[in-house]
Amino acid sequence: MSVLFSPLRLRGLELRNRIFVSPMCQYSCEEGAATDWHLVHLGSRAVGGAALVMAEASAVLPQGRISPGDAGIWGDGHVAAWAPTARFIRSHGAAPAIQLAHAGRKASTAVPWEGGGPLKPGDPAAWTPDGPSALPFDAGYATPHALTTAELAAITEAFAAAAKRSLEAGFEVVELHYAHGYLVHSFLSPLSNRREDAYGGSFDGRARLALEIAAAVRRVWPERLPLFARVSSTDWVEGGWDLPQTIELARRLKAAGVDLIDCSSGGNVPSAKIPVGPGYQVPFAEAVRREAGVATGAVGMITEAAQAAQIVASGQADAVLLAREFLRDPYWPLHAAKVLGEAGPWPKQYARAAR
Repeated sequence: MSVLFSPLRLRGLELRNRIFVSPMCQYSCEEGAATDWHLVHLGSRAVGGAALVMAEASAVLPQGRISPGDAGIWGDGHVAAWAPTARFIRSHGAAPAIQLAHAGRKASTAVPWEGGGPLKPGDPAAWTPDGPSALPFDAGYATPHALTTAELAAITEAFAAAAKRSLEAGFEVVELHYAHGYLVHSFLSPLSNRREDAYGGSFDGRARLALEIAAAVRRVWPERLPLFARVSSTDWVEGGWDLPQTIELARRLKAAGVDLIDCSSGGNVPSAKIPVGPGYQVPFAEAVRREAGVATGAVGMITEAAQAAQIVASGQADAVLLAREFLRDPYWPLHAAKVLGEAGPWPKQYARAAR
């Protein structure tokens, strides 16, 4: 058997293979509530054979959305909206997961098909974003409100409350979004965090919020269920967040009860030069796995069955997370199984196609 199709156990959850659906914003929610689009979009990836299907970045507070169309999990009404999707995913053999997020200084933007840039001042849909310091993400973005320590405590509690709602909705994995220039990443990076209090300055200060959120979520998330964190392993900019700091953060997150580090990169500095190519972020997952002694997920232009199988078989990561490739092909695991000579997890309704 290819290791790619071997089961993976994380705490009390056994995943049927090592292929995960990466969280991908759909910008199709109504006041943060998931719709039928999410049921079909995510459900089809469970039918397609993925082991874990992760719902998109879901804001823990309304102001933590990237756009007005973003998903949310800040209110009890969102539980009922997400529950059918989580139930369907689980009924087709995959683990339903959700990414908990706060967009920070990259919030208050238009949905992609309406331009995707920051909403203009005076737009009734716009709001003031939050950040570690009063530094806008880029030209044209609003200057963020620099969060107070009391507000940071409230955000930490909002993550914990969102985790409780996620459990009630039926999700079996929670991922904390600490990447791509959103709130927690902007605290981690010295390029965006110029604070002089306990949440800035040294590595310990800049990592404080990430660790406090992880501890708060782990306290309310069942011991039997795994907790993930997605990180940007580097800013790709001199003097910014980098891999050695990521490794140290991963060690501390593991001690706080995080079970898998989802290793992405970039997103905090718009001018960063990123050497994009097939598997370009896999070395981050390999280094974190080796140096921090924690399970990792590899991401970034993973498109071919043999490529994914090699990443897992060589010990570079414990699982692969696919995004755009799953948009192109919801049944990628079934097709990959055929390429690798495996018996894919075809649903009985589609079994004739496996012949």
